Amino acid sequence: MREFDTELVRVLPDTARKGADGQLWVGGCPLAELADEFGTPLYVYDVATIRAACAAFRRGLAQYSGEASLIYAAKAYASVALFQLLAQEGLGVDCVSDGELFMAHCAGVPAERLVFHGNNKLESELEFALRVGVGRFVIDNLDELELLAAIATREGKTASVWLRLNPGVEPHDTHAYRRTGQLDSKFGLPIETGDAERAVRSCQSLSALQLVGYHIHIGSQIFDLRPYREAIERTFAFAARMRDRYGIVPREFSPGGGLGVPYIPDDPVLHLTEAAAMLAEWVQAAAHAWDLPLPRLFLEPGRSLVARAGLALYRVGAVKRIPGVRTYVAVDGGMADNIRPALYGAHYVALPGKFTERPAERVTVVGKYCESGDVLVREAWLPAPQRGDLVVVLVAGAYCLAMASNYNLARRPAVVAVEDGRVMVWQRRETLNDLIAREMVVAPKMTDIEFSPCP
Repeated sequence: MREFDTELVRVLPDTARKGADGQLWVGGCPLAELADEFGTPLYVYDVATIRAACAAFRRGLAQYSGEASLIYAAKAYASVALFQLLAQEGLGVDCVSDGELFMAHCAGVPAERLVFHGNNKLESELEFALRVGVGRFVIDNLDELELLAAIATREGKTASVWLRLNPGVEPHDTHAYRRTGQLDSKFGLPIETGDAERAVRSCQSLSALQLVGYHIHIGSQIFDLRPYREAIERTFAFAARMRDRYGIVPREFSPGGGLGVPYIPDDPVLHLTEAAAMLAEWVQAAAHAWDLPLPRLFLEPGRSLVARAGLALYRVGAVKRIPGVRTYVAVDGGMADNIRPALYGAHYVALPGKFTERPAERVTVVGKYCESGDVLVREAWLPAPQRGDLVVVLVAGAYCLAMASNYNLARRPAVVAVEDGRVMVWQRRETLNDLIAREMVVAPKMTDIEFSPCP
């Protein structure tokens, strides 16, 4: 097996190798064979990379003097198999809908390890979460506090809650759409406006709720960790005021998640062990500074656990060369399975499934959907592309499938995981029948044609 350039390694799965014949291998499996067997678009997850990320976080948290836990942010990518893998690694799951809760529950994740987030939880979702017995409800606003208390009282249950505080801290090294800790945000109880303190007082009078912790989350894809420190310090200063005024000292704290990952070789790299240790150190320092007991610490990584583990495999279709302008390479997926380039201007690296002697060409990799913005990789260097070539997009494990759609009535891709040469199908490809499964009017032509769906 051949190795890759040092710069490229930072955006490849841990087990990625180049075979003697130029084929790209991951998890002991040649990607070309996976594409042949399961069709494309195909998403491939390297289990070893996920396990290594979990271990890196655990090493960082081992330096914390108190108890510490990891909670996976399901919004990055959700599947029963992934939840089971992470539960084996000792993680819980942070959910933001009854769908994510249902999947985590079906996967066998212990209810105590489930955390229910969201800025507008529906009454039906809160009822479902209480029935499941989730470990913690993260209260995002004053309305929700009253609603959960009423439902819990009606059900004869007590809900353990964290208050999601808005610390008024804005990270500037991430896209505006990914910032959540500033005052002008739909998320959280602002400390500045007094809503956070009002929520603390309300918890005192609502017997169906038990305030057990504070939570913050300032954004996502963050590399400069200094805003975390400021947010932690503001939160513990608030906690000290609440102790002095009301005698309330919650025993748990989460600074959320949001650690950045590199998508292209030029992006910064955060070392997960060092980042987790740094967050733990700042929590310990803040607790000491305000004479507060060391809380049980929860980190909520999502992207940083799964992004680099995932690859998207596509087949080249049309190749359009415009002399002196650009070469468009159209593949059989696109914005329906990865909306991030259109939504955030996200950048990716594309590699050939097999490195050949053909001269490299600078191309733009585009999707097959009816939008000019359906661009996956604005600038890629690929061996002179031909119909049928395999294209591999790196760092596709987070917020691609999670935001996938049936735009143009496209079928969502299959997902497989690889480990030590073994292949596990995590999710099958959608079928044409899946696309009309919710239709309530019978389509008379449904049985007229025998379709042979992709594998």
